[in-house]
Amino acid sequence: MPPGFPALPSLNALRMFEVVARHLNFRLAAEELGLTQAAVAQQIRGLEASLGVRLFERLPRGLGLTDAGRGYSVSIRSALAMIDEATRLLRPQSEQLTISVTPSFASRWLMPRLGDFAEHYPQIDLRLLATDRLSHFHTEGVDIAVRYGQPPFGGGLNTELLMEQRVVAVASPALLAQKGTPQTFEALQGFVALHDAHHYWPLFVAALFPGHPSPSARNLRFNQTSLAIEAAIGGQGIALASHAFVKEDIAAGRLAQVFTQELRLDKAFYLVWPRKARQSPLLQVVKEWLKEQAADS
Repeated sequence: MPPGFPALPSLNALRMFEVVARHLNFRLAAEELGLTQAAVAQQIRGLEASLGVRLFERLPRGLGLTDAGRGYSVSIRSALAMIDEATRLLRPQSEQLTISVTPSFASRWLMPRLGDFAEHYPQIDLRLLATDRLSHFHTEGVDIAVRYGQPPFGGGLNTELLMEQRVVAVASPALLAQKGTPQTFEALQGFVALHDAHHYWPLFVAALFPGHPSPSARNLRFNQTSLAIEAAIGGQGIALASHAFVKEDIAAGRLAQVFTQELRLDKAFYLVWPRKARQSPLLQVVKEWLKEQAADS
């Protein structure tokens, strides 16, 4: 029988070593791995103890590789890349990628486009994780996320702009035909303001009717933008939403843009993915497809 590999450390410890060696920072490595700094530091201490070799120099600011650690990191990175490649070759017919988005982004923007993705990339098994909370790339197996806000979104992450944010007011054409398009602040008070969790109404009204307070007489509040949009389609009032989320509804006549003014914010939609030494070709395909779709939004 073959002797096996009696001197081989745990693969989990070696993977952590590769990440720490790449970042030279326990905090950034912990964020990429979805673990605590203490857990990562403990694994590295355990690896050094089992090898009987110091791999890192503890510096006042971060870490430095020892000569032994530098050579070991090159070899381990190469070995892990070979394991990754061998694993991928086991399933060449169907490759999976997980994308994390908010429920509203999923329902109002991404899902209507998934048919196009499936048609052009049938070999890619795209898994959609729709959640309002911040997904952990490592622990939940997320490959790429769409996040709304301003970068940076955390250490160890790459960020690329996907779409600027353009907020518009929309309502059912039938509601506007019945009540008339509001041209004044007083006329706007006659409509129900449909709010989502972003609470754009005060900013929008301040830009539209300077000097006036936010409409306060009649409000409906939802925790999801998609719900506010559905309420607007149902004739319940006026909603504020990203133009990308309502573009198709406006084109189909389900919604009408109430004012020509748009609210442009310093926040936007960004693609976010872990910073790794070697990126999957699959990730590049999905990123480019998302950017192509956003260019048409």
